[in-house]
Amino acid sequence: MLLALEKDVDGFHPLNIGRLAMRGREPLFVPCTPKGCIELLHRCNIDIKGKQAVVIGRSNIVGMPAALLLLRRCYCEYSPFQNQNPEEVTSQADIIIAAVGQPNMVRGSWIKPGADATSPRGYRLVGDVCYEEACKIASAVTPVPGGVGPMTIAMLLSNTLSSAKRMHNFQ
Repeated sequence: MLLALEKDVDGFHPLNIGRLAMRGREPLFVPCTPKGCIELLHRCNIDIKGKQAVVIGRSNIVGMPAALLLLRRCYCEYSPFQNQNPEEVTSQADIIIAAVGQPNMVRGSWIKPGADATSPRGYRLVGDVCYEEACKIASAVTPVPGGVGPMTIAMLLSNTLSSAKRMHNFQ
C-alpha cells in the first residue's frame, strides 16, 4: 500500500518522481536531499542557469532526483562513472554533486577551478569530495558533516509545512 501522494513529504511517491521527470509538471514534493542541494546553491548565490553540472551517484534517493532538478536549468551529466574517464567529465563541470558513498573519491585534481562541489553524505564524518583538496580549487565546497545534512532536514520541514497548508487550504 502506497502512502497518499499529498502526505509524501519525503517526495518519493512514484507520482512525485514521475512529475519531477516530466517537463512542465511539478511534483507536490521534491525529495529532500536533492532539494536541499539545489537550495544550498541558491542560498549561496550560485546561479545554475546554463552551467555544466555533474551528478556522481545513481541512487533513487539523491543522484537521480538531483540530476532531474539540475536538468531544469542547466546541462547535467548523470553518473559519469559509466564513462571510461570520470575525472575528465568531472573536471569540466561548474557544479558537482557527489553522492556515491566513497569517502574522498572526488579529488582536487578532478575539480575545475572555481567550480562548486557538494557532497550530501548524511551522518558521516567524511564526504565523497576530498574537502581539503577541494577547498584549494573550488569556489564553494560543502563540509561533511554540517553541509547538506541540515538542508535535508530544513527541506523536510518545508515539505511538511506545505503539506499542512495544503491540507487546511491555507495559502
